Amino acid sequence: MAEEILIPSSGLTSSHLTSSLLAVAFLSSFGSSMLYGYNLAVVNSPAVYIKDFYNKTVVSRNGTGLSGETLTLMYSLTVSVFAIGGLLGSLIVGMLVTRFGRKGTVINTSVLVFIAGSLMGFSRICGSPEMVIFGRFITGIHSGISLSVVPMYLGEIAPKNLRGFLGLVPSIFIGTGVFAAQILGLHELLGKEEHWPLFLSVVVLPTFIQLMLLPWFPESPRYLLIEKHNVHATITALKQYRAKCNIQAEIEEMQEEQHSLSSVETLSVWKLLLDDTVRWQVLSVVVINIGMQLSGIDAIWFYTNDIFKNAGIPAPEIQYTTAGTGVIEIIAGLIGCFTIEKLGRRPLMIGGFAMMGICSGGITLALLLQTHLPFMRYISVCCVVGIIAGFCIGPAGVPFLITAELFKQSHRPAAYIIGGSLNWLSNFTVGFVFPFLQMSAGAYCYLVFATICVFVAIYVYIVIPETKNKTFMEISRMFSAFLVPALRGEQRPARRRLFLGINPERGTKASQEKVMSKRSVKLLQKKTSTVNPRVASLKKRLMDSEWDFM
Repeated sequence: MAEEILIPSSGLTSSHLTSSLLAVAFLSSFGSSMLYGYNLAVVNSPAVYIKDFYNKTVVSRNGTGLSGETLTLMYSLTVSVFAIGGLLGSLIVGMLVTRFGRKGTVINTSVLVFIAGSLMGFSRICGSPEMVIFGRFITGIHSGISLSVVPMYLGEIAPKNLRGFLGLVPSIFIGTGVFAAQILGLHELLGKEEHWPLFLSVVVLPTFIQLMLLPWFPESPRYLLIEKHNVHATITALKQYRAKCNIQAEIEEMQEEQHSLSSVETLSVWKLLLDDTVRWQVLSVVVINIGMQLSGIDAIWFYTNDIFKNAGIPAPEIQYTTAGTGVIEIIAGLIGCFTIEKLGRRPLMIGGFAMMGICSGGITLALLLQTHLPFMRYISVCCVVGIIAGFCIGPAGVPFLITAELFKQSHRPAAYIIGGSLNWLSNFTVGFVFPFLQMSAGAYCYLVFATICVFVAIYVYIVIPETKNKTFMEISRMFSAFLVPALRGEQRPARRRLFLGINPERGTKASQEKVMSKRSVKLLQKKTSTVNPRVASLKKRLMDSEWDFM
């Protein structure tokens, strides 16, 4: 029956942004990714009130209050337990997406948000600081799962020409979550002492909206076909996610990947680490995910208020200035989202990390000279804005997108476990080490972050290829054809021809025909005398074919 349905035919192979794709991207990011950004910033504003609640509760229990060190320790645990929960969530995401699917994982794990919101919302009524800490831990688990599963879900439902755009939507909502926490934390809204339990538990509202609407949309077509072998459900899902395009070509590409994985089960993390064929993909995921957190963005958020204070901004107005940085995050995220399909992944990653490195060095210079040159205080403010903008344009969201693109279906869950766990470990490390680094190195501590940013930018430039507008199978061939022979000392294909999808040594003629573009045809026209007879013959067949090139 499947053979009758999937009759090869020519037609449009690119897709437009449909209402279903946009709705799924919005709902999954609004009810999951946005909560990560919100929970990052939500404890900053009510910090004094939470500490006071902890102290009063202990006094009512024991008759004596907490020492300053113990109170600081309890609050630090409240903040850092979120990262511990995130690490746990990232470790179990592979099991969840394999068992429940991508959409199923997003929906089923929403129960964690309601549990956490209830614990934190009723903590003051019950007089229990433990409920606040445990609630933060559960929200961390949910965020650890969401940071991996939402980009995976959107990356698999998106056509290749929109995968970058949809893949960066979660990063926009992460910035929106941070901005929402900054706005709601103002004294005029929920920043008063009596409102802090509501401030912590308001996360249940977007999750409730997601839970009501997201189940009406289909599961990932790649998951349905490759892992569940359900051709009918795959076709139904693609028809809802696509409009006026040839879905048979996309299904054929999925079936090609399914055939290549017919004898391969979903890999564990250990097997993925031992797989030589994806060694460079794994290393790339490690570098960009660690670099994302060790870039110093968390330290910048931690130090923003002090920098603004040193710049002469009045203390009552600092909270509004800090909220203004949230607007910059959203604008920068939108710029990255709407330019990624034109510029590609590499420019956003390289440019973002390079910009952060330069601005981190600028902060060090400004802090050293501001006592002698008063105007350097404003340079430090500009550098903070530059670091935040550089991060949100590329490094904030592209690493999660790249993790999905560099691996086949069987390797992808384990790759997200590796990337997610390293991301959360690095997050926790920066939060724990930065205060000590700041005390020992002073202004020079930002040179550490500058060095890391420059290193990651150079690594991306040298190693990671451009994945824009390419299928998962094409990306896999690019790594295996270009990087692996280089390590073995063999002659590798020309980089330009490989990135165009022209590799006569790998793949069938039919698969090469599908990945050819107008640019590759022009290249063949110019160099007909230099290519081998097989490529020259391919060029003639392409010129006579009826493919609708992009």
